[in-house]
Amino acid sequence: MSTFKAPKGTYDLLPPDSANYLAVREMISAPLRRAGYGYIETPGFENVELFARGVGESTDIVTKEMYTLTTKGGDELALRPEGTASVLRAALEANLHKLGNLPVKLWYSGSYYRYERPQKGRYRHFSQVGAEAIGAQDPALDAELIILAVDAYRSLGLKNFRLLLNSLGDQECRPVYRAALQDFLRGLDLDDDTRKRIDINPLRVLDDKRDSVQKQLAGAPMMRDHLCEACKEYHDTVRELLLAAGVEFEDDPKLVRGLDYYTRTTFEFVHDGLGSQSAVGGGGRYDGLSEMIGGPALPSVGWALGVDRTVLALQAEGVELRLPSATQVFAVPLGDDARRALFGIVTGLRRAGIAADFAFGGKGLKNAMKSANRSGARYAVVAGERDLAEGSVQLKDLETGEQQPVALDEVVAELSRRLA
Repeated sequence: MSTFKAPKGTYDLLPPDSANYLAVREMISAPLRRAGYGYIETPGFENVELFARGVGESTDIVTKEMYTLTTKGGDELALRPEGTASVLRAALEANLHKLGNLPVKLWYSGSYYRYERPQKGRYRHFSQVGAEAIGAQDPALDAELIILAVDAYRSLGLKNFRLLLNSLGDQECRPVYRAALQDFLRGLDLDDDTRKRIDINPLRVLDDKRDSVQKQLAGAPMMRDHLCEACKEYHDTVRELLLAAGVEFEDDPKLVRGLDYYTRTTFEFVHDGLGSQSAVGGGGRYDGLSEMIGGPALPSVGWALGVDRTVLALQAEGVELRLPSATQVFAVPLGDDARRALFGIVTGLRRAGIAADFAFGGKGLKNAMKSANRSGARYAVVAGERDLAEGSVQLKDLETGEQQPVALDEVVAELSRRLA
């Protein structure tokens, strides 16, 4: 056993469980790729100021949860706590918005880091798949991304997730609502840290999960009652497009999410089988974020879905993903000549697209066949000196137990036919 353990709040992904995580990433990204989203990968750390400006200096993510470090050259960096700011920074740096094909549609997958109190479904290192559509303000784009997320969850077999939907208005109507909310909040019995938020970003108070705060918010003014006509029309169109696509949702006037950059459409996916950490993903429109980080006006929308929590949701519903077998054929050589011959066959099988493995370490027949069965393979290819002398191998069906000789030069073709 190693002297070291994984850091608190983190985890190692190991087989066979890691296969589920890979499958979830693949199935979440599949609808995005079909919709024209290209893959992007950004560094695991960025300039601290990128997140301070983009995510928001009043958010818990920036004030309490970021892992920061100072380089030998004096640069202040942070392990990325979320993906949107990094993706937008990369798109601006590469001038993707100047290529004349807006929106720029991107998807990503990776690890993110937040210093939080570890509990089930909330880790200090976690995995997400995200998508961003940069450079267009169109309710159809908001609806497209939401539908793609819903389709991803459905393709995984999830049924008990719910979509919460809200609009946070824009620069025209939000200042009026902000002032009304501030007046209301100043009359409540709040702690000093929460009162500071009233002046910085009062909408964040609505996102406070403490019962003592939520009880006092019962009569708080809601953004939906202060939306300008343009934002009302925009939100109504998003709702209509979702309903036309068969996507059910719940209007949640208190939904603001934990980031400062959202405008207009805001949404969250929750699963009631996960307890207190019920959110499995979410996102929204962030029309002013580009300007916040020094770029031009680029209205955009995006989301991130948690891989870890999606796996927990699948477990809560008892959904078992149908995964391809890691090994379809297992080669069992008996003797040095057979090892050389079967090793060549295994290489040929792999090049033909068949998952094949080999009894390494000079195992005897009994132990090698145990390894074949444990691997989950459908077929075993067994060969000894007598088989080689006859120019054949023994092909054994591990499900039926049937065994028959197959010519050495026909093994790959025969298994390709059987496993097609």
